Amino acid sequence: MRVSLRHSLLGIGLFTGLFAQAQLQVNNVPTTAVPFLRISPDARAGGMGDLGVATAPDAGSTFWNIAKMPFQQNQAGLSVTYTPWLKDIGVSDVFLAALNGYYKLDEESAVSGSLRYFNLGNIQFTDFSGNPLSTGKPTELAVDLGYSRKLTERWSAGAALRYINSNLARGYASSSGVVYQAGSTVAGDITAFYDGTDEIGSGVRFGVALTNLGGKIGYTNNAAEKDYIPANLGIGFTYTKAFDEMNKIMFGVDMNKLLVPTVPDISNLDSAGAANALIDYRNQSVVSSWFKSFSDAPDGMGEEFKEINWSVGAEYSYADQFFFRGGYFYEDKNKGNRKYFSVGVGLKFNSMGLNFSYLVPSGSGTNRNPLSNTLRFSLAFDFGGAGE
Repeated sequence: MRVSLRHSLLGIGLFTGLFAQAQLQVNNVPTTAVPFLRISPDARAGGMGDLGVATAPDAGSTFWNIAKMPFQQNQAGLSVTYTPWLKDIGVSDVFLAALNGYYKLDEESAVSGSLRYFNLGNIQFTDFSGNPLSTGKPTELAVDLGYSRKLTERWSAGAALRYINSNLARGYASSSGVVYQAGSTVAGDITAFYDGTDEIGSGVRFGVALTNLGGKIGYTNNAAEKDYIPANLGIGFTYTKAFDEMNKIMFGVDMNKLLVPTVPDISNLDSAGAANALIDYRNQSVVSSWFKSFSDAPDGMGEEFKEINWSVGAEYSYADQFFFRGGYFYEDKNKGNRKYFSVGVGLKFNSMGLNFSYLVPSGSGTNRNPLSNTLRFSLAFDFGGAGE
């Protein structure tokens, strides 16, 4: 019944390509619970292939790297983002909404927070035979609070604490006697940021972000059935060239790797061997799994390198009011096979800004990106300082 519940949820297309390949092929795709934590709730980054670890700071930076916050030019900021999900196939009740904000305590430090809410719409739950059981409205959310501070004139560091709640079984009536419940856990981020730009904005920026470092999450009272959450290592680099006070162009690259164990290959094992392999996989401690994720791929370091996702993007700005963006996201074909181009625009009027991004349709069938042909947007406000 647990598998049926998950398959019902996967039916709405949540990371369809990644999970479908994990189910159908022996590709050792790293998989996690609460994958909504990997969806970018930031239209600015979404227009650059999900580039965000080392870009110029804004309110949306709470998702990527909160260590950016002390380098904000404004006293405070707020950003609201709405991301439709599966809009390309006519689904209208699945979406991700996010609220991000920060406040600078002084020139050296800042506090920040965010709320992410993922509504999975109406779901028809079934048993193993496909017979309908009940309907439900699964939801997931994450709330976090962070603090960041400059260490030197150029370097800063930040830390955040996050509460995660995943109520996937809402409305699920089990006929097996298994009691399902909302899963919850706590996680944290540790980040660093370097800003090497000059007074007119030329120079390099560098960022490192360890995110979602936290406990496993489960949907029953059986501790052996808890799943890993998407702990991640992100490293980013950007270079900005300011031609004059009005024209700037930025190029950047991010690399991201999930810090979760590789799913064992059970295709050549009997039922007992497969069960033991999965038990060993689930019973690893969280901390050891972070380190083991760099060396547990069956084909060695070559396969570990394939587990890195790459984002390459660029942003042109005119007078810091008009922005044009483009980017490309790459994931190895045996590790999820998500590949897509994205474009975006941004407008800023005094203390208010609008960002739009569009993911160019890519893939087909199970590899169709859930955000293909989708326009998402962010509304941002700055308070105090340069924004005024």
